[in-house]
This record gives sequence, C-alpha cells and structure tokens, in this order.
Amino acid sequence: MALSSNMRGALFMTLAMSAFTINDAIAKHVADVMNIGQLIFVRGAFATVMIGTLAWASGAFRGGAWYSHPMVWLRAAGDLAASVTFLLALSRMPLANVSAVLQSLPLAVTMGAALFLGEPVGWRRWIAIVVGFAGVMIVVRPGFEGFDAYAIYALLCVLFCVVRDLATRRLPPHIPSLLVATVTAGCIGAFGGLMTVPLGGWTPMDWRTTGELAIAAVLLITGYQFIIKAMREGDISFVAPFRYTALVWAITLGMVMFGDIPDLAMILGSALVIASGIYTLYRERKRGATRPAAETTVVAMTPDGN
Repeated sequence: MALSSNMRGALFMTLAMSAFTINDAIAKHVADVMNIGQLIFVRGAFATVMIGTLAWASGAFRGGAWYSHPMVWLRAAGDLAASVTFLLALSRMPLANVSAVLQSLPLAVTMGAALFLGEPVGWRRWIAIVVGFAGVMIVVRPGFEGFDAYAIYALLCVLFCVVRDLATRRLPPHIPSLLVATVTAGCIGAFGGLMTVPLGGWTPMDWRTTGELAIAAVLLITGYQFIIKAMREGDISFVAPFRYTALVWAITLGMVMFGDIPDLAMILGSALVIASGIYTLYRERKRGATRPAAETTVVAMTPDGN
C-alpha cells in the first residue's frame, strides 16, 4: 500500500535525522585520534567538494554579486563558530546529551526572531521557550556533580546556530542556497586547516579514518537531500516534529558505539525540550505565519560543516 504524502515526508525526515546523527557519531569517534582542527579540515574539504559540485552543476555560481552581501559572511561566521563549539562539546560529552541541547535550537531561533527581527511571539510561546530552556538546564546540570564544562560549548553552539539561522532569514532570494552552503563549508574547512598545527599538528591518517570522514561527508549531503524531500512532502506541521527522532538515534548510537547510558535527568530534560519545541511549532502554525521561526531550523539543525 502506497504511503500518504505526510507519511513519506515523515519517513524522509527520519532518514535525514539518522544520516546527520550517524555523521555526528563518526565525528565523535574520529576526534579520539586527531585534533579538532584536522577533523574540521578533512571533513570540510570533502563536504566542500561534494556540495560545490552540486552547486556548479545547478548553475548556482552564475551571476549575482553574492560575495559582497554581508549576510553570506555573517552566516558563514556563525556556522563556523557553531561547528567548532559543536565538535568541542561532542568530543567530550555523550552524543545524546549534545543532541538534547541542540533540540532547543527551534526555541532559541523563535526567541531570537522576536528579539532581533521584531517577529511577534505570544505569551504561550514565551512560556514554552522558558520551559524548553529549563529542560536544557536539566540536561547540562550547572552546579551539580553531573555538569561537564564542555556543556558550555554545546550552549554556545546553539547561540551561534541562532546567528546563522537569523542571517539565513535575511539572505535575499536571488542567492542560491547551494552557493551559500558551499561558501560556508569552504570557510569552515579553511579554518580547520589553519588551526591544525596550533591544536597539535597533523596526525597521519590511514585509509580507514579517511574513509570514515568521507562517509561522514556523504551522510551530510544525504541528510540535506532527504530534508529537501521531506519538506516537499506533506504538511510541515506534520513532518517537522519528526526531526526530534535525531535524539532517538543519538541515544541508540551513544549506547552502541560509546557505552553511554542516558540517566533520568537527561531523559526528563530532553522530554521538556521536545514537548516545548512541538508546542511552539503548533502555536506558530496556528498563527498562520508565513515562515514560522521554529521551522527555519528544520533544514539545518546542527552546523552545516560538522
């Protein structure tokens, strides 16, 4: 029996989240054998070539003075900072905990759109935002024994992702998305190359490690393709909540690959974040907004270059 449009969209979203999360798990694994700069450089190089090839084939580089638009570079800077802080957090925190913190991104973007872009946010959504960030605090547990200082990097990653997403919202429509993604990936890869020596120097890579990073880049591109297919199928209000399946993948991969067992605080905090995010999305759709803030993070929940 053929799946409905909504169910196909949900399936594509789930596959996209699995691709992104497996990509993150590979990065966490590889971070044990090389410094963050080299990791960012090698994977960024693979991603730049792959995305750049797609952009070139689609004609994204033809015409338009995109290089002079400040939002292109602000977005790239935000994503660069997000990628670095994300990988720093991922290298020392359980995969599921980092994923749980990143689930607050739609809430953070909604708040940022209200504070800096003047988008109206009612009291119900403000309550949802407060509850969601309370869930984040439960996950990172500041001031308690379970707190890991690297959780600060995860929180900073959310902040920089907000900068990226708000800059994306200000990009003019004539600048192709693939072009912006190529520029961002190139900037991130170049920064990684510059930081490789200061962070400890180049670590010789065997074919297995090189292959893992190539696979990670392929998974990143695959995730983007499934995201695009997901957003073209069914209703966004039905499809978008399936992005939270990323947390299920993160918990599963964390247990299987790294032996990380989520505790009660992590599960409770994650539940609050997810419930708040889904409610915020529901309220924005009910308002009938043309482009709800919470939906702008569907395409890139984590840094593009990670």
